[in-house]
Amino acid sequence: MSKSTHSSSPDSPTPSTTTRSWHLGLVLSAVITVVIALLLVHFDTYDPAPYSSDELAKKPVFEVPRANPLVLHGSEKIGEGRLLGPEDILYDPKLGVIYTGCSDGWIKRVSMNHDSVVEDWVNTGGRPLGLALGHSGEVYVADALKGILKITKNGEIEALTDEAEGVKFGTTDAVVVAKSGILYFTDASWKYDLPNFALDLFEGRPYGRLMSYDPSTSKTKVIARDLYYANGVELSPEQDFLIFCETPMMRCSRYYIQGEKEGLIDIFIDRLPGMPDNIRYDGEGHYWIATPTEHTYEWELARKYPYIRKFLGILEKYLRRPSVEKNSGTVVVDLDGNVVARYYDPELKLVTTGIKIKEHLYLANLVQPFIIRLNLTQYPATAPSTTK
Repeated sequence: MSKSTHSSSPDSPTPSTTTRSWHLGLVLSAVITVVIALLLVHFDTYDPAPYSSDELAKKPVFEVPRANPLVLHGSEKIGEGRLLGPEDILYDPKLGVIYTGCSDGWIKRVSMNHDSVVEDWVNTGGRPLGLALGHSGEVYVADALKGILKITKNGEIEALTDEAEGVKFGTTDAVVVAKSGILYFTDASWKYDLPNFALDLFEGRPYGRLMSYDPSTSKTKVIARDLYYANGVELSPEQDFLIFCETPMMRCSRYYIQGEKEGLIDIFIDRLPGMPDNIRYDGEGHYWIATPTEHTYEWELARKYPYIRKFLGILEKYLRRPSVEKNSGTVVVDLDGNVVARYYDPELKLVTTGIKIKEHLYLANLVQPFIIRLNLTQYPATAPSTTK
């Protein structure tokens, strides 16, 4: 028998030639991408600002007395597939349900029983973010696109306000209702809408506002302006002050509603271990501050150098910004702003609300199709010496 052999024709590329061509094409593609990115960085008008020396000053990093760094262990998913980007959580103890606003415009109600039945309640036609319960069972909504809305118990929607001092809200973010009936809320950025929130953070200019709305007069008042992405807002138990968060600054401040300090603003907690989003009071002497991402060395560099933030902004606008969020969760602080505990997980990203309801922690987020629930009795935060 004769043995057949296969030989390449003189014109056929050898494997080594094919490999070299593939590597050359890959390198060329990478070079072109880098050149385009550099040109965009040079010519694009997007212009991040330097932070002041006070904002960049090193601040002490506090110790967290207790932590649960593996929140996903033992947790369960509530409403999986039915809750698209549930950004905030509002508990109604009378009805025994939680409300949450989703990216498809729906405000949904979820029963608190073991079945966790999800009900499509009202669709705002926008993007509902912060939620607050009124004194007669109505729900107030900070809708990123529509402004402040009131929804009656029967599901009827009333638009209350969407501008202040002639400036439209860019990203209506969080809302609370005082005993007086006055609504306090934040406009995270009058310049950027929600899909472009990262551009606000990278630009480094204070476009956020804290405002109030008085239903008796239909007047909207700007309480504080020039805030860095004004986010979550919550009232103190005595309602003598309210707390609001500034995301890129990793801090929450107090605005005094009444008393000797009425009208003044001071720092409630600074240098959080992550960027704060919503803040919730649990009725038991603790605030729960959600952190969509942990503070990183990379973000510290970006805060220091505007050129880095411009590059990140260009990626956000034209290409795709790399995902750097990690160790998302919630920080627990007492009434004086002292850190008590932290719940987080390396696999968690963009947690926007942490709220304790009875013995469970509920975590909402901006992108996942469910709410996370964790039994705090079974999976508590523990001291560092016993944390695995």
